[in-house]
Amino acid sequence: MWRPSRTLTRRVLPGIALGGLLLLALRVLTAPVPDFAQVRADTPSSEATLRDRHGAVIERLRLDRTRRMLDWVPLDAISPQLLRAVVASEDRRFWWHPGIDPIGIGSALIDNLHRQRPRGASTISMQLAGLLAEPPLPRNWRGKLQQMRMALALELRWSKREILEAWLNRLPFRGELVGIDAAARGLLAKGPDGLDAADAAVLAALIRAPSANRATLARRACASLRALQADAACAQSDYLALGLPARPYPLPGVDDAPHLARRLLRKSGEVLQTSVDGALQRFASESLRTHLAELAERNVEDGAVIVLDNRSGEVLAYVGSSGELSGAAAVDGVAAQRQPGSTLKPLLYGLAIDRDLLSASSVLDDSPLALNTPSGLYIPQDYDRDFRGAVSLRTALGASLNVPAVRALSLLGVPRFLSGLREFGLVSMQRDADHYGFGLALGAAETNLLELANAYRALANGGRWSAPRFTPAAADTQPAQRQVLGAAASFIIADILADPVARAPTFGFSSPLSTHGWAAVKTGTSKGMRDNWAIGFTDRYTVGVWVGNFSGAAMWDVSGITGAAPVWRDIVEHLHAGQASRAPRPPAGVQQRQVIFQPAIEATRQEWFSAAQAGVGPLQVRLLDEARAQLIMPPDAATIAPDPDIPQARQSLLLQASGAGKLCLFLDNKAVAPCGTLQQMQALPAPGRHQLELRDRHGHVLDVHRFEVRALQTAAAATR
Repeated sequence: MWRPSRTLTRRVLPGIALGGLLLLALRVLTAPVPDFAQVRADTPSSEATLRDRHGAVIERLRLDRTRRMLDWVPLDAISPQLLRAVVASEDRRFWWHPGIDPIGIGSALIDNLHRQRPRGASTISMQLAGLLAEPPLPRNWRGKLQQMRMALALELRWSKREILEAWLNRLPFRGELVGIDAAARGLLAKGPDGLDAADAAVLAALIRAPSANRATLARRACASLRALQADAACAQSDYLALGLPARPYPLPGVDDAPHLARRLLRKSGEVLQTSVDGALQRFASESLRTHLAELAERNVEDGAVIVLDNRSGEVLAYVGSSGELSGAAAVDGVAAQRQPGSTLKPLLYGLAIDRDLLSASSVLDDSPLALNTPSGLYIPQDYDRDFRGAVSLRTALGASLNVPAVRALSLLGVPRFLSGLREFGLVSMQRDADHYGFGLALGAAETNLLELANAYRALANGGRWSAPRFTPAAADTQPAQRQVLGAAASFIIADILADPVARAPTFGFSSPLSTHGWAAVKTGTSKGMRDNWAIGFTDRYTVGVWVGNFSGAAMWDVSGITGAAPVWRDIVEHLHAGQASRAPRPPAGVQQRQVIFQPAIEATRQEWFSAAQAGVGPLQVRLLDEARAQLIMPPDAATIAPDPDIPQARQSLLLQASGAGKLCLFLDNKAVAPCGTLQQMQALPAPGRHQLELRDRHGHVLDVHRFEVRALQTAAAATR
């Protein structure tokens, strides 16, 4: 039998062993091990985080649906009870071995001789190596060797505390919960720094068997506590293990700006600082909910708020809905397309003034109006269904009268108005001018709260428009601007919107539109009371509020004063609690001039004019009766078919005209009422062609409408 010589034993075998150790050391040294800082950076939360301008968290939004992981938790922020429990349960010699535990491996080999299910001997370092491996290691002896190699390399390059910290933050616990923070909060509703011995034992038991049933977890947790000589906590750990929720508890999160988060955040783990002020965001949200709760009986449940910094364009508050009051809380009311109602009127009048078509003292006729359009006759009416006759532009805008706005649009032209609105940033209005027609003056289009508020911000900035921004602007940064309206027209419109006397005919002197400091504001209500708005600005801020129902359901008797305006006022007063808003200075060339109306439809006053309109001395504004005279009903070229179910003798025809002075209605050359009566119900004329004339007091014809009345059919004939 051959035996190795003493020389071979003494010299060759140690050399082979040394060579093997050197080869192992080389393999360990060349193992691809990432830096601890890199691993931490590459462990993104499943949540994306939105911070306010001061760095405070205002929203967490889950974007990764494959797992639930929160922020990385430093070891010093983890309960010492948990650290002791996991080391005792998973790797008792963790603090002493070099990454692999020979004693643990030997013990496992002996135990496995007597066990049906083999027990592993992976150390915490080896488990971390498996968690970090990309791609995942194969589950065979080659994979185990690679795991051991990487564990040794980790021990060489990382500290023990770094290994333990990374392991606890990358470890899968139960279901979708990954990392100690998500596990502690999702299963025990506690932070990782507040875990006691029983909590720690339950979480430690989950590491070895994340999907084990509750009874098994309770038994293992108690065994862990006895090993730590904490038998008294066994009953508590049983209670915790047996009471683990079937679904994780809601994980911690701030829910102050969910709609803004969904608008801005794109990837899990992202942390974005915004221009929003967290305190203002919460105040605006609470103010909206408070006032909407008061309107619940009027069928109002939704609303939205936007606050902009006038100079920088920064979004300071972005409230997308009323939260729990809403039946569709996920809808973003700031971005939703809605009809703006009368809030487009300041832009309309501003464009007309800028083109010298009108001035603040121009007289507009608030009397019945009918306009022929490709889609039929358009007959606008005021909100209170009353007419005030001749009014100045200042009163027409301040009191939000509809008919004068339509008359102003007929001067400006729908295409030019639509083009101007797009210059103001209302780019959501994509249809052509013929689609919108004269109804565009009254908001018969769709835009959103952000676009509309930013358009008003342009008025606050002297007609200079710039895009809103969601991130903080540097102190010396000026946004890219474009001039969309002259400074003079912008100033005059702002002065009208801040004039309590101008709005008094409709809103009175005491209303939510009145603030302690200077503020320019306009309300709007869309057709059918589906949308209610209040948009306005001070010297520093622009505030926009929308109230309505995302479902499109109509509100019940809710106007701008009762709907959006109270929320707007509360936010404006809050913004200026420390410093009142001041009125803007008139731009160069803008002057005041005395205006005298003849006849005195309004009191003599000082009015603002641009340089091109200013002139010298008092301005005498004279009204011409005939210039405003026209027929309204029946429309020109109309065909009137009597109702076959109503006797002809009981059927009537409305004759209606607009104008001032003693104007007379003549039907087929016969006066139908005393002169001065411009609305008359007339018995339905005989079948055939007829002519309605509007004449002045001297008999001169001012307007003519021709129409036809069809012969009455019997009900039987009408159905054939």
